[in-house]
Amino acid sequence: MKIKYLIITISALVITSCATKYKKREINETVMQEIYNEIKTPYKYGLVMVPTDNSYKMDCPSVFRKDGKWYMTYLIYDGRGYETWLAESDDLLHWKHLGKVMSFSENEKHWDVNQKAGYISLQDPTWGGSYEWEKYDDKYWMSYFGGDSKGYEAGVLSIGMAYTTASPTKPHEFKRLENPVLTPKDKDVSWWDNSTMYKNSVIRDKEKLTGHNFIMYYNARGDSINPAKGAERIGMAVSDDMKTWKRFGKNPVLNNHKGITGDAFIQRINNTWVMFYFGAFWTGWDQGAFNRFAVSNDLIHWNDWKGDNLIQSSEPYDDMFAHKSFVVKHNGVVYHFYCAVNKAEQRGIAVATSKDLGKSETNFVAPPEKKKKN
Repeated sequence: MKIKYLIITISALVITSCATKYKKREINETVMQEIYNEIKTPYKYGLVMVPTDNSYKMDCPSVFRKDGKWYMTYLIYDGRGYETWLAESDDLLHWKHLGKVMSFSENEKHWDVNQKAGYISLQDPTWGGSYEWEKYDDKYWMSYFGGDSKGYEAGVLSIGMAYTTASPTKPHEFKRLENPVLTPKDKDVSWWDNSTMYKNSVIRDKEKLTGHNFIMYYNARGDSINPAKGAERIGMAVSDDMKTWKRFGKNPVLNNHKGITGDAFIQRINNTWVMFYFGAFWTGWDQGAFNRFAVSNDLIHWNDWKGDNLIQSSEPYDDMFAHKSFVVKHNGVVYHFYCAVNKAEQRGIAVATSKDLGKSETNFVAPPEKKKKN
């Protein structure tokens, strides 16, 4: 009887432990303030990567860690479109370019011939964790938006998936699925994503809160009345194999109705899900583009922070836009990477931190001279 009772007791403890491991917290003002205090980065270190000349721009950092080093995928726009590149660092502050991982196509019939803007998928989302780029089906995956039009985010953009079985720390071309996995012309397209699509961020849904293995958060532009002038909003898609995706719900999960709500990046902080994202051109907001966050306990319903921006324009190098988050915590310090754009429209990658680490010595090259009007 004692043995039987002991087994029942242990079983009950195990069940209770499993049930409380991811216990949902009520998302109230106290939780929101707690998250803000944890993630705020009041010290701008400055630019960490800039173009060597004014023929191209840098954008959209994604940071991961492997074998004791830090790596960053990022975008370069050279006038034709986006390509995806790789850099490495020992300390998160000083970076070295390594090479491309997604290039323009030579075959002009490819749906993504002129745009390949990639983002790492299935990263360890634990705040202060490994930041490892995890595998699925023995592959490292990237989601990306692509298109066949030349120009800055030009034409109709769709979402594709790419992968590699080689080490993601070495520059090499990722293989891409032949066709996009989400487009603005799909049968299940909704009113808010029927025009064009942008950044995508893929995580594992280990608890299957959506009933599926993987979640993609993506921002898209759309409007059932006038697609060309609709706002950008963030919504969800789900998959069980990383190859076949379908929209989750008919409405966006974050919507500010005007301007841009975009570029989601997900972390799990204090047993709560946090979505970093950027806003731009909102009604009644003075800042042009800025970084904010939202909080969830189920990955589906999100509570938007109502307080101060996490990052906004304040320095000469980011006095036009300070936006597009990628945030990590390492050795007790929070590093908030973002895209910095100045009024000369030079675009590079900067970082702000939770601890004063000094000031970067990296600067943009001399800005291009403006042509005089006759």
